[in-house]
Amino acid sequence: MPAERAPTPVIRPMVNRDSAYFWEGTRKGELRIQSCNACGALRHPPGPACPECGALDRGHVVASGRGTVFSYIVHRHPPVPGKELPIVIALIDLEEGVRMVGEVTDVADDEIEIGMPLQVDFNEVDDDLTLPIWTRVPEEGK
Repeated sequence: MPAERAPTPVIRPMVNRDSAYFWEGTRKGELRIQSCNACGALRHPPGPACPECGALDRGHVVASGRGTVFSYIVHRHPPVPGKELPIVIALIDLEEGVRMVGEVTDVADDEIEIGMPLQVDFNEVDDDLTLPIWTRVPEEGK
């Protein structure tokens, strides 16, 4: 009888009072962006105070989950626990006007390009962690 293998370790994000709403959203299949309840400014990454007006009254909006590649890197070394190399990581311009870093999972390292449209998807790692991942937008008619 084969021995049980331990689950592959995954680097887990730090969850704190500024980012808990974001991770609660990913578990529900929502991409959330922090908003200021005082002036309406959106920001990512989240923080305690609005950089526009200084207010501490935070909320969030649910993003469309669509954006385009602003910039990218292809991570080839060193190995990353729980990941197969190479890893395509992009800085995505969201339709809402903020940028977010994320892994692009279905685009080869030699196919990714600036301006490529992407959409969010979610990778349920376990009961406590769902990560946003990015995939290419299907071409119309396909």
